[in-house]
Amino acid sequence: MADLFLLLWAVIPPLLLLFYYYYRVLTAPPVLKLLLLFIFGAISGFVALSLEIVFETIANWVVNWQYIRYSLPGIALRQLIEIGPIEEGCKLVTVLIPTYYLQRRYQLRPSTVFLFTIAVALGFTAQENWIYLFYNTASILDRSIGTPVHAMFSAPWGYALGIKLNHNRNFLFSAWLNSVICHALVNVLSSAWGYPLPLGVLSYGLFPLLLWMFWRMEQLLRRVESKPPITLISGNTPQHRYWQRGLVLFALMLGGNAIFGLFLLSRKLSPLRLSQLFYPNVLWFILSRSLLNINFAVIAWLIYRYLRRSAQRRYF
Repeated sequence: MADLFLLLWAVIPPLLLLFYYYYRVLTAPPVLKLLLLFIFGAISGFVALSLEIVFETIANWVVNWQYIRYSLPGIALRQLIEIGPIEEGCKLVTVLIPTYYLQRRYQLRPSTVFLFTIAVALGFTAQENWIYLFYNTASILDRSIGTPVHAMFSAPWGYALGIKLNHNRNFLFSAWLNSVICHALVNVLSSAWGYPLPLGVLSYGLFPLLLWMFWRMEQLLRRVESKPPITLISGNTPQHRYWQRGLVLFALMLGGNAIFGLFLLSRKLSPLRLSQLFYPNVLWFILSRSLLNINFAVIAWLIYRYLRRSAQRRYF
């Protein structure tokens, strides 16, 4: 029964996100095909895990790989030459095979291929969730918050694959390499908070980076649906554009770390019983931390709205 409970928590959040994108994309294929791709994505996760075990076994024959991976530079090296290429490679192959098969029978649109990528990536996430939860190496909260991350990793090559099939523009390898680098960077930053200062400060770049990657995935989705991109940088002069880029970076830092702060608050409160949350000191802690992070998020949102309005005045 406990295993079934963990399986449901591993699968339901990715499935909910998949249905969210299914209803957003006008050219979505039948839901059964997406669910089949979701299952293929989960299978590719097990394949990737097996390949990683083989890689580490061979690497240990050459160098002391287990020792290397415990330092932050070693983690970065492992992510760049093992985790990122294997996981993004397995997802890419899992999308390529059914895409080329269906392309011979139908004229797939870029948005359909992009949705294929999201389905496979979320299936991969479900498999990874189950591994983490089964071996109790991450909490349900951690894995639920991380649900869209693999889809955000794979968005560049999903976009490139859709464009390649329909417009004969081939930048698939560079897009895949971009995904590998982003995948590695996110994992390195997520490992940084286990290290003392100054390395621990790197962890504050994690959620701003994830927020930017989510923005990028949304922008790529708009492109494959032939919708105009949302413009934030619209200055007439280089100085004005530098100022706007600075505002974008500031908004990402504020918004990302507002999410980070709420995430840390949730982790601190998760061991408490429901009745303990209403103790005066605990309640004050919750309210003060929540208001602080909500204020950061509101400022980031206001900056975003200011940039949107500036762009609308510029172009209209």
